[in-house]
Amino acid sequence: MIDLYYWTTPNGHKVSIFLEEAGLEYRIVPVHIGKGEQFAPEFLRIAPNNRIPAIVDHAPADGGEAIALFESGAILEYLADKSGQFLPRETRACFGVLQWLYWQMGGLGPMAGQNHHFLRYAPEPILYAIDRYVKETARLYGVLDRQLAGREYVAGDYSIADMAIYPWARGWQMQQQKLEDFPNMAAWLERIEARPAVQRAYALVEQVNADPQALLSDEARRLLFGQ
Repeated sequence: MIDLYYWTTPNGHKVSIFLEEAGLEYRIVPVHIGKGEQFAPEFLRIAPNNRIPAIVDHAPADGGEAIALFESGAILEYLADKSGQFLPRETRACFGVLQWLYWQMGGLGPMAGQNHHFLRYAPEPILYAIDRYVKETARLYGVLDRQLAGREYVAGDYSIADMAIYPWARGWQMQQQKLEDFPNMAAWLERIEARPAVQRAYALVEQVNADPQALLSDEARRLLFGQ
């Protein structure tokens, strides 16, 4: 059994998608980041950076005591290694996937995250910041679109790279992007969205988060951004 400490954010969706795709047994432990539950001492023992997602694997492959992990990219690699799925073993193919996983972790996630922040959460509009992050998001989607030319998935077969990128890329409209500028990405988004496991993962939103607008409240902003 795997405990998934989760909230309904792009990084949270990455891990729920993997668990559904791989058919691993898990249970959701909601961490309402708009109420400050990420600062609870019991959560910080698992995730010292006070961010979701995190996992506790109560049945690790080595048969030892439970393993706790934070950081979504590390979690995806761990689960791929544990299950033997969605990350090739062969060196070239493996690192072909990992470079795109790290591209998401180091590029698309942080840049799109700043895009979201300055467009939705900043207490007042800062035009330079909005322009900076909208343009950088567009540049990154151009990189992704070129990579997807002639490919169904980002790094060959469907992999943890796709699972990491998709939850951020599906927010293109909120990020002030034009999907017609990225036709290969648009087709890829449709392929991912049609997967039953992805649909099951996103169905968790209604079960876990009855008010998706809660993160826009003044108290949630204070907890999330120190405003």
